[in-house]
Amino acid sequence: MATVDDLYRLPHHQKAELVRGELVMMSPTGDLPSSAAGEIFVAVRGYARRTGTGRGYTDNAAFLVHLPNRTSFSPDVAFYVGPRTGGRFLEGAPRLAVEVRSESDYGPRAEKAMAQKRGDYFAAGIQVVWDVDVLREERVLVYRASDPKHPTVYRRGEIAEAEPALPGWRLAVDALFE
Repeated sequence: MATVDDLYRLPHHQKAELVRGELVMMSPTGDLPSSAAGEIFVAVRGYARRTGTGRGYTDNAAFLVHLPNRTSFSPDVAFYVGPRTGGRFLEGAPRLAVEVRSESDYGPRAEKAMAQKRGDYFAAGIQVVWDVDVLREERVLVYRASDPKHPTVYRRGEIAEAEPALPGWRLAVDALFE
């Protein structure tokens, strides 16, 4: 059975989450998903600086949670308002978690895994989850804890948001393709 200590000992800053007592390794991503995540992070960080609340986090930050089947999350982008922990993993869930789909994030098995992870995100206290698809559907699905089965869909030419996690924050979907 893997533990949080095993996460700390991963070689070469590998990315993994602790799910059902096992380390679930996460593969690196390609061009467009990575640059889209970067655009989202810059916008989230800007929001944090403008409002003086919370902090934006990039891919590979670990958030420790206490769920029956999950001990950690590592979203592609996150907005978090908890205390700093120095070099240690962050305690608790962020308000916003962003998952940018990679090549392997399609098909029935992937959809089931993503839905299960969203359920875990909401159970941990996350208010909003973005499911970003820049490779196929070119859209952002915004799921909210208040209505987790019915996402708001934003496409090219539209402005996505993350209410209520980041009040007033907006991002043009087109920016994810630059």
